[in-house]
Amino acid sequence: MWVSVWLAVIGLIIGFGIGLNLPVFLPAAYAKYLGIAILAALDSVFGGIRAAMEEKFDNIVFLSGFVGNALMAALLVFIGDRLGVDIYIAAVVAFGVRLFQNLGIIRRYVVGRKNEAA
Repeated sequence: MWVSVWLAVIGLIIGFGIGLNLPVFLPAAYAKYLGIAILAALDSVFGGIRAAMEEKFDNIVFLSGFVGNALMAALLVFIGDRLGVDIYIAAVVAFGVRLFQNLGIIRRYVVGRKNEAA
């Protein structure tokens, strides 16, 4: 279990490093799409790490959640742009809440393991 968790964390760190060092410039019109895509990806990754720690990880659930969340978030941004309403904020709030919930649960697992070892 911990090997897969560490692989996900290492992959996340490598992805951030590559993303920050690539000379890719995105037009400002697509900034909302990129922001919501990053939130959807982080939500899926931290949800996957949490599921691995709970020994409930399933590749199909992870991939379908990753793609489904990203597509739904992009659709909300697109519809919001067409209507002139910031509908994407609903996705930002939902992903933000889930992200911090998953981080809290992961932290409790890590701290609980350290307390058990001591």
